Amino acid sequence: MSDSPPTSTAAPERGAQLPAQSPPVDPAETALAGEKAAAGGRLSWWHGEGGEGARRNLALIGVLVVLIVIGAATRSDLYSNPDWVWDNVLSILKLASVVGVVTVGMTFVIIGGGIDLSVGAIVALAGVWCTTLATQSYGAGGMIFSALTVGVCVGLVNGLLISYGRLVPFIATLAMLVAARGLAAEISDKQTQVSDNNFINGLASNNLLGIPLLVYILAAVVAAGWVLLNRTTFGRRTVAVGGNPEAARLAGIDVKRHTVLLYAISGLCCGIAAIMLTAQANSAQAAMANLYELDAIAAAIIGGTLLSGGRGTIIGSLLGVIIFATITNLFAINGLTTEAQNMVKGGIIVAAVLVQQVQFRSLTQFLGRNRLTTT
Repeated sequence: MSDSPPTSTAAPERGAQLPAQSPPVDPAETALAGEKAAAGGRLSWWHGEGGEGARRNLALIGVLVVLIVIGAATRSDLYSNPDWVWDNVLSILKLASVVGVVTVGMTFVIIGGGIDLSVGAIVALAGVWCTTLATQSYGAGGMIFSALTVGVCVGLVNGLLISYGRLVPFIATLAMLVAARGLAAEISDKQTQVSDNNFINGLASNNLLGIPLLVYILAAVVAAGWVLLNRTTFGRRTVAVGGNPEAARLAGIDVKRHTVLLYAISGLCCGIAAIMLTAQANSAQAAMANLYELDAIAAAIIGGTLLSGGRGTIIGSLLGVIIFATITNLFAINGLTTEAQNMVKGGIIVAAVLVQQVQFRSLTQFLGRNRLTTT
């Protein structure tokens, strides 16, 4: 017998079959990585593409601050009075209320890839219809119901002509602009119709907690529009339809029906605006709400809504309306002409579109490079 220890070949073979072990993980590095990921998640709303709306809204607030500074510098005698400043803020919000409601509906239409040139005519038609003697005999409820119904029905006609009639939105709504103005003139016999309803007229003259009721109506419409666009399937479908209608159709979205609904929403907002404008003037006529379509489109563009569709925010559009109302107020308190005011507004619109086109491309490229660098 040999005293030498026995040799085993099975152990090395088993050892060779064992998988290679990964290097030990440092708990400190794991915690640091988790903190970085959490910080990235917290800041993604600002640094990512989804934060573009927040950045744009902050820029619009900056524009408002600049306008206020200009007003304080040019009319320091007025801005030194706190009571006047508060009353002036309420006047700006009241001035922006009617156009703001129309702009909410316009924002939905533009995000969905359309355009509506008939909103001012729809406001006029709804206002004239709800102030006829026959309608006023039913009281405030009948007037409100009439205005909202007329607005929705005209919006539905627009949507049907565009979706199922295959008309270009520009042509369909331009034709509706002419037709609605003509019908409003026919109903009113080209006369101003006076509103005798105290409840309707009181919407513009009464305040709640020191704030005009028209401002509350604007806030309610903006809040409803924000929820509908950002917190519902309808809002996501609106963005999808505006961004790529064919892809939305292949994804199972009824693009035609959705487009009809978008124009119905725009008409509903016009009906609400008709009641508000009638309350302000205590009357209605076929020429009311003139060029409101241009104001609404301009405010939506200033707020970051793409004319090609697929992107936009309700808050941005609201800030665009307030900016234009502030400019109007600034020109009024300085005694400047309306012509100069319109030239400034036109320049702002052109600048906003140019910045929108250039910034969208450069920002997307920058964010793409930044992601590659970070990873």
